[in-house]
Amino acid sequence: MPSNPLRLPVAEILKLYEKKRLSPVEVTQACLKQVLKYNPVLNALCHMDERLALHQAKASEKRWAKGAPSGILDGIPVTLKDTVNVKGWPTRFGSKTTSALPQRDDSPQVARLREAGAIFIGKTTTPEYGHKGVTDSPLCGITRNPWNIHKTPGGSSGGAAVAAATGMGFLNLGGDAGGSLRIPASFSGVFGFKPSPGVVPAWPSSLFSTFSASGPMTRRVADAAYMLDVITQPDFRDWHNLPLPPMQFVKNLKAPPKLKIAWSPSINGVQMQPGVREVLEQKLPLLKKLGSVDEIRLDAPGLIDVFNKHWMAIAMHLVAAIPLKQHKDMDPRLLHWASRGASLSLHDYLEAERARMEIGEYFKSLLTTYDVLVTPATAMTAFETGVNMPQGPKGKPWDDWTPFTYPANMAKLPAAVLPAGLTKDGLPVGIQVMSGFLKDVLLLQACLALEEKLGFTPWLEAKKEG
Repeated sequence: MPSNPLRLPVAEILKLYEKKRLSPVEVTQACLKQVLKYNPVLNALCHMDERLALHQAKASEKRWAKGAPSGILDGIPVTLKDTVNVKGWPTRFGSKTTSALPQRDDSPQVARLREAGAIFIGKTTTPEYGHKGVTDSPLCGITRNPWNIHKTPGGSSGGAAVAAATGMGFLNLGGDAGGSLRIPASFSGVFGFKPSPGVVPAWPSSLFSTFSASGPMTRRVADAAYMLDVITQPDFRDWHNLPLPPMQFVKNLKAPPKLKIAWSPSINGVQMQPGVREVLEQKLPLLKKLGSVDEIRLDAPGLIDVFNKHWMAIAMHLVAAIPLKQHKDMDPRLLHWASRGASLSLHDYLEAERARMEIGEYFKSLLTTYDVLVTPATAMTAFETGVNMPQGPKGKPWDDWTPFTYPANMAKLPAAVLPAGLTKDGLPVGIQVMSGFLKDVLLLQACLALEEKLGFTPWLEAKKEG
């Protein structure tokens, strides 16, 4: 058995299973050990089923012994965000308003992972109904950043990011409706991939509609390909699911042809904070090794206003379905968004939808000229836990601290974030790559090539080893 299987890529783990030099039970036990080590402080998992995980691992071990694995993830430990259904487990959405009864069916992503032989370690934390970019909730409390426990890991897939960073799971399923995979990827030093809407089926359907997509959080770009090949299989209970041929992410794990790259250090005048700028400016010359690079100005007025109107309307609709007597147990921030949504007229909403179309046209047009658009992931590094947003330069709440992520959701485009380096105070900085609609394979290839050029391996253990 390798001294630390958690340091190995998924492809190598599978090869060792085949050669009988490593067993799914050993790997699962290693992940469970990480849960016991880190979860009491970081609070990444809200539901853990050690008995099921070991049962699945033993069954996987028997299949590998017979040379008959059930799929490309047989024996690979995964975690699942607590916004998807797992048969036999509750789905709580970080909310006291939800039922603790076990679900009767798997969501499509979960069903495909189960069929592929994945080992279910547990469910990861989310803010209430995934509504904000940090991870704390009335039900589960505060989730903390593994690089600095006084900082947030981001959200809403903060638990998945922490699970990835600490080795609780090799593959960690999250979701993204405005940056919820990519913000925590940036803050926590891991890879997060938001597919094009319609590529990964979801059921029950999300209120966030085409804003939202499920995707992987991993320590390596290549590992994400294995989860993507599984969760992109169709399920037409989701009426947004597109009838596409298999994208074959694993088969296409290779460097892309020379890329035409657009780089923008800001959007609508929002600038990076100094620590982020210092890290990314050091890395920018590496982009030229992937192809031609043009620095452009991103100017799409009204982005935050249009996004917020959609968010308010969704919050209002969600909260209206919850009995009034339960509102006292809910996150005040979610109730605030809902109250703002109640003041919107139908005209306001349709005007926001029309503006979303124009924003989509702007970014899709840009990505017909360029193969990928590269930006900072966020304008800043992780901030303190216990607040919904950081302070801006003048000491006031900075409500547009993550302007680079939600345009991909509004424009229905795939986007990913990978770690670029650490600031002087030891916090991760992410870089975002966005590509055209349904160019998800090209996006993953671009991230794979950029990861190689960056040469940055954000291991918490490496930090301690110096």
